[in-house]
Amino acid sequence: MIGNILDVIGAVSIFLGALLALTAAIGIVRFPDTLRRMHAATKPQVVGLVLVLMGAVFLLRGSVDIWMLILVGVFTLLTAPVIAHSVGRVAYREQREQDAVMKINELEDPPELR
Repeated sequence: MIGNILDVIGAVSIFLGALLALTAAIGIVRFPDTLRRMHAATKPQVVGLVLVLMGAVFLLRGSVDIWMLILVGVFTLLTAPVIAHSVGRVAYREQREQDAVMKINELEDPPELR
């Protein structure tokens, strides 16, 4: 009985994670500039991966491979923000001439320092 409930929870988690990964892929293709694509590539993709890993943990309960899945999830949660920050900084530097894209430019030097 409990095994069937955990199987259903695992299957639903994998399905929701795959759905989030699909929306991230669609966002990467459809969004017009790098900063918006970066947002679509990090947030739903990471949450989708964590949901897929969580579903796999529910389906593989009692296996030794669970610890590897947990490590993959932890390393993804640790590295995704660093990668997104690096990509955002490079995109900001490369798109300086397109200042109309950003309404508020918090990284620009204040007028008194120019």
